[in-house]
Amino acid sequence: MTDSHCHLGSYKFAPEEIPELIARAKKAGVNRMITLATDPDDLMINLLIAHEHPEISACIGIHPCDVHNAPDNFEELIKPHLDDSKVAAIGETGLDYFHPAPEGWTEDDYHARQRDFLRRHFELAKVAQLNVVIHTRDKSGTASFDDALGIYAEYAKDVRAVFHCFPGPPELAGRVFATGGLISFTGIATFKKAEAVVATVKAAPSGSFMLETDSPYLSPVPHRGKRCEPAYTRHTAEAIASQRNISLESLTQETEEVVESFFRL
Repeated sequence: MTDSHCHLGSYKFAPEEIPELIARAKKAGVNRMITLATDPDDLMINLLIAHEHPEISACIGIHPCDVHNAPDNFEELIKPHLDDSKVAAIGETGLDYFHPAPEGWTEDDYHARQRDFLRRHFELAKVAQLNVVIHTRDKSGTASFDDALGIYAEYAKDVRAVFHCFPGPPELAGRVFATGGLISFTGIATFKKAEAVVATVKAAPSGSFMLETDSPYLSPVPHRGKRCEPAYTRHTAEAIASQRNISLESLTQETEEVVESFFRL
């Protein structure tokens, strides 16, 4: 199986322990990992990790919470790597209305910059014929999701998007599917009070989702509260297979087909 979304360039993972993380992942049946850049500083770190390890591919982009740290012409950081065989998609990009605006920014200006960056990520993806990994998060309501889905709809005929770490009910997932997109599930699917996510797990059509850890965050049960790592994809996979009343083998066959198509592996 594949961990379709992790952050191996995170400061929470020491560079020297990456081989151990990969070994533990393989032992758990996780033979492939997609590591995602989030800011200008870790873009090259993630690409280097991908080039050093055949099991790993990378996505390149600016996370919405880092748009204020990125240059106005952030595309110039990404364009030189679009033809890199190790680059599997554009991202992590998206909209985040949960975290407060940084010092010196109004909420309106911060969110407007996020929306501008998201559109420009889609433009990059369209030219490079790559797909896009989207993050959304709200304090309440669905404003960031609604805005991101609206922007995606402008590009949906040329680019496919996955709404990663999908936290919502089946109705929201249905809107993603209707636009032509995918979702992916993290360890949240193993949490006792994640009724909305479990309902979406059960309702999602075959071929509409992937598995991920979002490590080092969101460890699944039985590791909840600890640092997450790619090996834990298996816990989420086992929980989702049980919730969908199918075998783990059937689930992984379905999700691997989605992974290989979306990331063009």
